[in-house]
Amino acid sequence: MKNSILRLWPISIFILLGFTGCAVFQARTREENRKTPEMFNGFNCKDSTNSAQINWRQYFTDPYLTALIDTALGNNQELNILLHEIEIQKNEIRSRKGEYLPFVALTGGAGVEKEAHYTRNGAVDEQLEIQPGQPFPKPLGDFGLGLSASWELDVWKKLRNARKSAVLNYLAGIEGRNFMVTHLISEIAMTYYDLMALDNQLSIVQRNIDVQSNALQTIQQEKQAAKVSQLAVNRFQAQLLNTQNLQYEILQQITETENRLHFLMGKFPGPIKRNPQVLTEVSMDTILAGIPAQLLANRPDIRQAEKELAASRLDIEVAKANFYPSFALRAHTGFQAFNPTYLLNPESMALNFAGDLVAPLVNRNAIRANYLNANERQIQAAYAYEKTILNAYLEVVNELSQIRNYSESFDTKSREVDILTQSITISNNLFRSARADYMEVLLTQRESLESKMELVEIKLKQMQAKVHLYKALGGGWN
Repeated sequence: MKNSILRLWPISIFILLGFTGCAVFQARTREENRKTPEMFNGFNCKDSTNSAQINWRQYFTDPYLTALIDTALGNNQELNILLHEIEIQKNEIRSRKGEYLPFVALTGGAGVEKEAHYTRNGAVDEQLEIQPGQPFPKPLGDFGLGLSASWELDVWKKLRNARKSAVLNYLAGIEGRNFMVTHLISEIAMTYYDLMALDNQLSIVQRNIDVQSNALQTIQQEKQAAKVSQLAVNRFQAQLLNTQNLQYEILQQITETENRLHFLMGKFPGPIKRNPQVLTEVSMDTILAGIPAQLLANRPDIRQAEKELAASRLDIEVAKANFYPSFALRAHTGFQAFNPTYLLNPESMALNFAGDLVAPLVNRNAIRANYLNANERQIQAAYAYEKTILNAYLEVVNELSQIRNYSESFDTKSREVDILTQSITISNNLFRSARADYMEVLLTQRESLESKMELVEIKLKQMQAKVHLYKALGGGWN
């Protein structure tokens, strides 16, 4: 009979495997599209030289800006939060690794038990003797000390795949950290250029206040000479007050921009060192965009999406393995006795060893749902990867276009500023010789102020496009 059972045992296992495995079906997955255009749309350049490979310290040459970035990389709270999130993912790898290694534990215990006298066990205990002439103790103690071990055999590589998935998610977290570094450097540079642009606009407004104050004095003298009416004096005075009011709005924006930099650096408010003249003196150096295929290697967010996609594929294998039986080994060895005196006696040694086979047979809907969800998440990850590539490509094209268009716009606006600056002197001279109306003087001053302010804004947009392009190409994290 025993031999028959031994012969049937392997057959039972194969039947169980076949029954549990036959219901596993192949759900749909998606292969991602990694193709990119040969060149950026509208820019016929196939040169693989790429500005993203330049370290940010060489890309941003302003020493005040590099000092701000250095401080932010060390103090920014959001970046530090992410760094600790990466450490959590690293610990997840350790946890996953431990799952497919044997678990060994030191066990120990103590207890006492007394059976009721008028029961079967109680009656049997009355007749038992530990040794001849020595009755069974009442109450019965139970003391134990030993080692226990359990080990799930990773036959289907479920546990190893889960660890590999955790590793990929950890690496994706590192790429996410790199992308945040790129974003932080970009945001610091953008805010710094915003601040310098506001400084330049404030300087322009203050110079115009001086010009308009002189014009007001002139018009007041003309009023005293009865050459103009009080209306002209009021119009010049109103324009001066309007310009003076404009400087307070700019000062408030400067305060908020400085505080934004302090927040990014994780510091309380203090002086921000800068040289506002640098903004207008910086030339737009040639920025090399390389070829679109380089985005896959340079952009941290693309590499992050790629690793998350690879992890989602492993998650499918982990979910699929849940359909199959799991095998586990259990063992225990140690000493057990009713009295601590006998605990270390060789005759008190106990040993057991067992193997478990567990397979889902009924109500497998939860396993199937997890498997289907893993497949759907893989499809989502594939689309997210493609979306990240497309977004990166379009960002580069947009920034290249902005650099080109704003460079031309800056040249055009510069000529306009020069003409209007000359027109102020001309209008004042014509007004003094009674060959021009005072409204022409006012209009010329207003147009000159507006054009100078717009010129600074265009220059700011140029610098912003330069920063954005560096980020879009994947620069800054290395």
